[in-house]
Amino acid sequence: MSCILGIVTVFCVPLPAEAKASKAAANAKPVTDGTSDPAIPYDVTLTPTKQADLDAAIAASSQLKSLQTSHTVGAYALAGRIRSDYDRINSALESQGYYAGSVKISVKVGARTVDGKDPSLPDILKALGKNQKVAITISATLGPRFSLGNVVLTTPPQQPPTVAVPAPTAPAVKDSAAKKTPVAKTSAQTPLGKASSDGKSVPTPPPAAAGAATSEQAIAQAQPVSLSPEERKAFGLSSGQPAVAADVLAAQNSLLNQLQEEGYATASVSPPLAYLKPQTHTLDIVFRVSRGPKVVIGPISMTGLVHTKQRYLMNRLELKEGELYRPSRIEAARQDLASTGVFASVQVRNTPPIITLPPSRTLMPGILQAMPIEFGFKEAKRRTLSAQVGYSTDLGGRVGVSWTHHNLLGNAEQLRLTALVTGLGGSAQQGLGYDVYADFMKPDFLSKGQNLSVRLEGIRQLLYSYHQTAIIGRAGLNRHVGKYWNVSGGVMGEQEQIKQFGDTRSYFIIAAPLNATFDNTQLSNPIDPATHGVRASLSVTPSESLENGSSFFTLLSAQVSTYFDLKHLGISRPGRSVIAVRGIVGSVQGASTYQIPPDQRLYAGGPATVRGFRYQGVGPQYGKTKYGIGGTSMDAGSVEFRQRLPMNLGFAGFVDAGQVGTGSRPGQGTLRVGYGGGVRYFTPIGPIRVDVALPMNRPAYGDKWELYFGLGETF
Repeated sequence: MSCILGIVTVFCVPLPAEAKASKAAANAKPVTDGTSDPAIPYDVTLTPTKQADLDAAIAASSQLKSLQTSHTVGAYALAGRIRSDYDRINSALESQGYYAGSVKISVKVGARTVDGKDPSLPDILKALGKNQKVAITISATLGPRFSLGNVVLTTPPQQPPTVAVPAPTAPAVKDSAAKKTPVAKTSAQTPLGKASSDGKSVPTPPPAAAGAATSEQAIAQAQPVSLSPEERKAFGLSSGQPAVAADVLAAQNSLLNQLQEEGYATASVSPPLAYLKPQTHTLDIVFRVSRGPKVVIGPISMTGLVHTKQRYLMNRLELKEGELYRPSRIEAARQDLASTGVFASVQVRNTPPIITLPPSRTLMPGILQAMPIEFGFKEAKRRTLSAQVGYSTDLGGRVGVSWTHHNLLGNAEQLRLTALVTGLGGSAQQGLGYDVYADFMKPDFLSKGQNLSVRLEGIRQLLYSYHQTAIIGRAGLNRHVGKYWNVSGGVMGEQEQIKQFGDTRSYFIIAAPLNATFDNTQLSNPIDPATHGVRASLSVTPSESLENGSSFFTLLSAQVSTYFDLKHLGISRPGRSVIAVRGIVGSVQGASTYQIPPDQRLYAGGPATVRGFRYQGVGPQYGKTKYGIGGTSMDAGSVEFRQRLPMNLGFAGFVDAGQVGTGSRPGQGTLRVGYGGGVRYFTPIGPIRVDVALPMNRPAYGDKWELYFGLGETF
């Protein structure tokens, strides 16, 4: 039986807003209005409009609904809350284009039903008997849905407008259309509204815009602005579409972003001016657009650097002076500098005024005006100390510490020193061991995105299969290629002494490992479970053993895993039910089993290959013992079903199979099959995994079952 334990740090995260509100409502004591009036409990019923978005907007806008449990009040305050809900819900109607709608609120007090606008409502509520509850029903009459009428873009007015604008009033269906002067209703500078019950933003219709009483007057104040096809596509508004406030406000931001991406750093798009026309059930929209000059990136400065060398950051920076000003490029450069890992924060801002560059310094012919850019940095702590604690019943306990310097020479170099004591008990161990190593990493070595890594390691482990004492040195380059690929190559030297089954030998091994990995699962946290995509790796390691007889051999290994979300079959919600499949093959070319050092041979068993079998428990064994000899070929496969449950829980079921052979071709040896299942608890840093696995065809001296603990999924 194998049992793996580790220290897991779990961080608490804020509850979603909806969960917070529900929990607070359940636990909160009633809050009164601070008067002598006793609090009046009430129930609110919202009559559905049969439009999900509108119903959500109404529910989010109603204070009667949101405060009915947590903040009960007295008679006069409740009557005031009812009156204020008329405007709130009317605003929700207007946000969806229903500018001629109406709101009705009925209050049932005992056997009597009173309109929410009845002046006598406060007195009726005050006369309510003790412990009597009020029933409130809110319903909305939608009326016709307004559509966009004229959608016009103009330059800002040359002269301040002189036309006075009356205070905005919401159009009412009952009033005469002749009495309704179209007024501005939209301004992107005001909040878009509060969150609805489903967490989405509920746009509110904008207040009055100053300057013109009609859209015709607003248009006459300035010159029309024409948009290019790309700008028109980004803008997205056209006559005839529903007059939804969120769409109107989004058009302003989208157009502004597009103009800035074209190099107009000082472009502006005014809050939209909207004018109701009740006679035609339309809403005219006027935007004031100013492009300003097209500019390139000007001089780039950096502030806040203390221990980090500016030259390193400037060499890494892909943003160049003289290229076209584009916010997306600037933001990508900011994120890239933040990814170096030495800063607590990285900010970027324009530093006007615009300057004029010499023709030789611009990368855009004909564009000489430039916007200076400034990056501001706050450096993180350079040194950290961490502890490691772990235990497994077969490999025993391990404890140790690591000290890391994150910016050793001012160029984001990282030095990590680690010392571990291993083999504290364990059925596969025969004594204490150690693992001591120093890692050095230099980013952007010779080329951006190319990292140099160096490790010097001393290791001693007293496994039952073999005893090893070794000094290992390795150095290599790692480079990210394209969007999903990572390649690395290097050299390694190892001096070791190994004792296996009473025979002690020394080996000096030199190797040149080459690796390539592919990962398109697109997870920001590698511990999070993948729900789609492919992960694959390929390793080729030519090696030469120079003591105890020279032998040349090449280790080949490949692994691929893929993930299928059952949402594609229409039987599950996204990410809730996933089938994961893994395949592994390995081969040693050029030498037989006993011609290569025992630690270079292939083994199987455990969560990395075949669950249900102990570590090194699959493959040739020494006599009739449980000690593995190792082999020169290995293959294994896994199929796992993963299901998410409520309350951050989940479960999994799996079947693994694999074999180790003495030939160089995979597919040889005795096939071992394990099966089992486990539970998951999902935390902010990843799922905690507990699996139980059983062998289907247990070998002699094999364990009857295995227990695994871990953070993250097995693959």
